[in-house]
Amino acid sequence: MPRRLTLVAQSAMSLALAIGVAGCGGSSSPTASPSTSSMATLHGAVPSVSQPRPEFTLVDTSGRTYDFGAETHTRVTMLYFGYTHCPDECPTSMADLAQALSRVPAAVAKQVDVVFVTTDPWRDTKPVLRKWLDRFSSSFIGLTGTPAQIAGAEVKMGMPISRRVPEKKKTSVGRYSVDHFAAVMAFGRDNRLATLYPSGVTPGDIATDMSVLVKG
Repeated sequence: MPRRLTLVAQSAMSLALAIGVAGCGGSSSPTASPSTSSMATLHGAVPSVSQPRPEFTLVDTSGRTYDFGAETHTRVTMLYFGYTHCPDECPTSMADLAQALSRVPAAVAKQVDVVFVTTDPWRDTKPVLRKWLDRFSSSFIGLTGTPAQIAGAEVKMGMPISRRVPEKKKTSVGRYSVDHFAAVMAFGRDNRLATLYPSGVTPGDIATDMSVLVKG
């Protein structure tokens, strides 16, 4: 059974709220906190202390070095760590983001980046990751790297390091699943964390937030 991962208030990212987040296969989700931002109220779990956009470097699906901080600087960015064999949370989150982007004006959509970092570099090769993301949108950016590099990015995010969990028998997820932090992290044009979207936040709510974040 997937383990529950918890991001506490005093984590390296200092989200200043306790969020219990299920790994793939889990059914629990964090409870959203009310926004304390001067910006129009956002949906999801809004941290009371907004942390800066992290700096880490991985490789995109074309094999190009991708400096997350520099590439997404001042852009609204939806960042998610997951894997392509995930049976539930990951494809649902990507589908929700794709739907949200389809609901905003094109002028807004072109100012939003969706970045997916694999937590399963052993199976998620660049072609596998690209093909999977294209199911949702060809505009989605896929990143991979060595296990150590990905763990380093997770540390920069202040989240628990993902880990492989062997399955007792081969299932749809393969011989192992991956426990990982399961929430979309939304960064604004001010290069700070604006809110997090656990499962249950609707594409309509995310679309509303995208328009707010793009306006700054």
